[in-house]
Amino acid sequence: MQANRFGPETTTDDVLSGVDLAGRVAVVTGVTSGMGGEIARALASVGAVVVLTARDGNALVAVADGIRERVPGARVHAVQMDLTDLSSVRAAAGEVRAGHEEIHLLVNNAGVMYTPFGRTRDGFELQFGTNHLGHFLLTTLLLPALGAGAAGARAASRVVTVSSDAHKTCGVDLVDPHFERTDYDKFVAYARSKSANVLMTVEVERRFGDRGVHAFAVHPGVVATKLARYMTREDVAEMKRLSAGTPGLLKNVKSIPAGAATAVWAATARELDGAGGSYLADCGIGRAEEHATDPAVAQALWELSERCTA
Repeated sequence: MQANRFGPETTTDDVLSGVDLAGRVAVVTGVTSGMGGEIARALASVGAVVVLTARDGNALVAVADGIRERVPGARVHAVQMDLTDLSSVRAAAGEVRAGHEEIHLLVNNAGVMYTPFGRTRDGFELQFGTNHLGHFLLTTLLLPALGAGAAGARAASRVVTVSSDAHKTCGVDLVDPHFERTDYDKFVAYARSKSANVLMTVEVERRFGDRGVHAFAVHPGVVATKLARYMTREDVAEMKRLSAGTPGLLKNVKSIPAGAATAVWAATARELDGAGGSYLADCGIGRAEEHATDPAVAQALWELSERCTA
C-alpha cells in the first residue's frame, strides 16, 4: 500500500483530484443535511451517476437541484427513503435496482445521534434501528447489484458506512439491542449503533470480499452538522467526559468538506485496494476497538439483523 497523502484537513475535492468516476453508479444516504450532500456533490463532480436518498422528499429534490446547479452535467437521481421504516427501505432499494442493474459505490451516511428514547415504525430502538438496521437492510438488498458492478467494472465495488469513534465506548448488545429490558441511555445506544456499523463492515468484507465487494467503516471526525440537534448542555458535558482520553478532540471541529473527505476517500482511493474491512479516519487507516471487529460478534450481529429485517 502506498504512503497516505492526506490528513485531517483534507477536503473532498483534494481526495478526488485526478479521479474519474465516469460510468460508475453511487448510492448515498442522508443527503439533505450534514455530510451526505457534500459526498454526493463530490462524487457527481468527477462523473459518477449518484442516487440520492433521504426521508424528506422536498429537501431531497432541492439537494438534487443544487448539485445540478453546482456541477454542470451532473447525473443525479432522487429516491425517497425513510431508514426508520423497513417497508420504505425495501421500496427504495427496489427503485434503485430497477434503474441500475449495476452499482459500484454505496455510502451509508445517514444517521441520528443521542436521540430521546424512541422506536422505529418496526419497533426497534431508534438509534440502532436507523443507524444500523435500516442500512443493513439497504446494503443486503443492494448487494446483488454491487456484485454485478464489481463483475462488470474496472474496479471492485465498495460499501462505505459512516461510523464514529463513539463506538469505542461500548459494543453491541445481542441480548437486548432495543432496550426492552434495560433502562435507555442515549450515549450507550449511539455507541452500540456505531459499533454495529463497524461490525457490519467486517462481515460484509468476510462474506463478499472475494466477490469483489469490499467494505470500509469511517470515522469522519467532529463535524458541525445538524446531527447534534438533540444535544443539551448536559449532553455536551457528558460527551466531553467520554472523550477525555483524547485531549482536544471536541475542539478540532472539521468543515463539512473535510468531514466528508474520509468517506469519499474510502469510496475511491486506489491506496485501499487490498485493505477491505478497515476502519478509516482522517483519510488514513485507523483502529477500531476489538469489540467492534470480533469476527464471531460480527457474524452473530449479522444473523440477528437478518432476523430483525426479515
